[in-house]
Amino acid sequence: MSNIACWMSEKKIQKINWVEFEKTCKQYGFGLFKLDLNTSLESQGTFCVFLHKLTDIIASADQGDPKCASLIHRVEEYIKAHPSLVVLDPISNVRQLLNRYISYRKINSTNLHKFGIFIPNFCELNSNNLQELSNQLKNSKVTYPFICKPSLGHGSKEAHSMSLIFNEKGLHDCKTPCVAQSFINHNAVLYKIFIVGDKHHFVERPSLKNFHACDDETIHFDSSDVSKAGSRNSLTLLEPYEIVDKVEPDPEVLKRIAVTLRDEFGMDLLGVDVVIENNTGRYAIIDINSYPGYDGFPDFYDALVNCINKKVNSKCKIDKFGDN
Repeated sequence: MSNIACWMSEKKIQKINWVEFEKTCKQYGFGLFKLDLNTSLESQGTFCVFLHKLTDIIASADQGDPKCASLIHRVEEYIKAHPSLVVLDPISNVRQLLNRYISYRKINSTNLHKFGIFIPNFCELNSNNLQELSNQLKNSKVTYPFICKPSLGHGSKEAHSMSLIFNEKGLHDCKTPCVAQSFINHNAVLYKIFIVGDKHHFVERPSLKNFHACDDETIHFDSSDVSKAGSRNSLTLLEPYEIVDKVEPDPEVLKRIAVTLRDEFGMDLLGVDVVIENNTGRYAIIDINSYPGYDGFPDFYDALVNCINKKVNSKCKIDKFGDN
C-alpha cells in the first residue's frame, strides 16, 4: 500500500476528522500517517505523497527563525532526494502566497480582467513618512477608504489584523510593511472559493458592510472573525436604509477564477476570497491563501484523496514514460 505522509499543526489536525480521512485514503489504496518533522524523515518509512500545511513554518523561517529554517531545509532536502514524491503543494509555490503584494501582482498578471474580474487597486507601503505614503497611494490609484493588510499573509494571527482607513489623517495607523487595497462596497457579502485540484466549491460568508470616505476614525478588525460563518456584528450589518436585492453569484465566473488561479499559482489547495461590487456587478478578488479550512465543502476528504490519486497516477506516468 502506498502511504500519504501528512504534517499540519496540532490546531489544524484537531479540526480534521482523522478517522474519516483515513477511511477515505484506504478506499483509494493509500495508507495515512502523521509525519514528525523533529525526527529523521528517512526513518519514518516510505511514502509517495507529502500533504502539508507548512505555511506558518515557512513564513517564520523566511523571517529568520533558526529552528523553522532548519525544519524547512530538512524537508526540502528530503523532497530533492526523492523526485518521485508528490507534494501538495510544492513549497516554492506556497512561498508565493506568503507575501500579499507578490500574490496580488500575480493575480493582476492573469487574463481575468478580460472577463470583468479584477483585483482592487493596491500598493505596498514600507515607509513611515506620511507624505510618502500619501504619494504612493495616489500613484497606485488606491482610494479612500482602503484596507491596510499586513504584507505577511501567513505565519501569525497578525496576518489577519487589518485596518479600514477613511482619510489622510488615518495614515498614521498604517503598520508598515503593509499592503493598502482600495475598499469596494459589496453589501457585506463575501464568497469563499475552495479549490481542491480540478474541483471547487464556494460558500457565502459575512463581510464588511458598505463604507465611504469620511472623517471617521480608523477601524481595526480581525478578518478571520469578520468572515466567520454566522458572524454578526456592527461591522457586517448593513444600515436599515440599505435595502438590497439578493445577488446570486454566477458559478461560471467563480469557476473561471478557480481554474485560472490554480494554474497561475501551480497549486491544488487554495482558498480565494471574492466579492461583487455593488454598483457595477463586477467580481473582485480580495485575497488568496494556501490550504484553507474548507468548512462547507461537500465530501471534502473524497475530493482531496481523489486529487492526490490523480497526482500520483500522473507522476507515475511521467516517471515511466517521460514528460514528452
